[in-house]
Amino acid sequence: MAISLKTKKENAKKIIDILKNTYPDAKCSLDFSKPFEMVVAVMLSAQCTDERVNLTTPALFKRCPEISDYVNIDIKELENLIHPCGFYRNKAKNIKTCANQVLNDFNGIVPNNMDDLLTLAGVGRKSANVILLEVYGIANGIAVDTHAKRISNKMGLSNESDPSKIEADLIKIFDKDDLKFINHLFVWHGRNTCTARNPKCSNCTVKEFCKYNSSLK
Repeated sequence: MAISLKTKKENAKKIIDILKNTYPDAKCSLDFSKPFEMVVAVMLSAQCTDERVNLTTPALFKRCPEISDYVNIDIKELENLIHPCGFYRNKAKNIKTCANQVLNDFNGIVPNNMDDLLTLAGVGRKSANVILLEVYGIANGIAVDTHAKRISNKMGLSNESDPSKIEADLIKIFDKDDLKFINHLFVWHGRNTCTARNPKCSNCTVKEFCKYNSSLK
């Protein structure tokens, strides 16, 4: 039986409140100290773990302390620096193009709105949501990654598979004040409890809302 919008909103509030208590330290796992460093880190995190990105970026950020350094660095050197993160050729190309765009189109300032961020090479909606939240504290949307997708589906918050459609569903049911917490909490829950393989259902603090909870069957 389909869950009504009212019930979804009620469940969403309960789920987010429980997860806040479960993971009080939930936050972005990517290390950065400057806005463009976050842009680069998010690009590198595609198909790569945050842990691997954080092991790779110190040398990269030391080599390229300014945005202009990414424009001027030899592409092969950049590829070597980011090689451990995978897809290094495409990522290196996007990083250099993006740095050039930020310098020439935005006066060296990382944009603080979705429309402008989406014009940057290598930046999609998920990445833009992360940048807006972590750099500028703006949460008008939700970064839907593999964890957010899996948990949203399991909790009956969205039946969609496309991240943009899942995001639209979540925005309808979560309070605006909670938007800034959702991705962090879903990521932490997905890594620690609701893993893709062998989820720890018996330890799940929100299992009462899960459609697939093996411990309830």
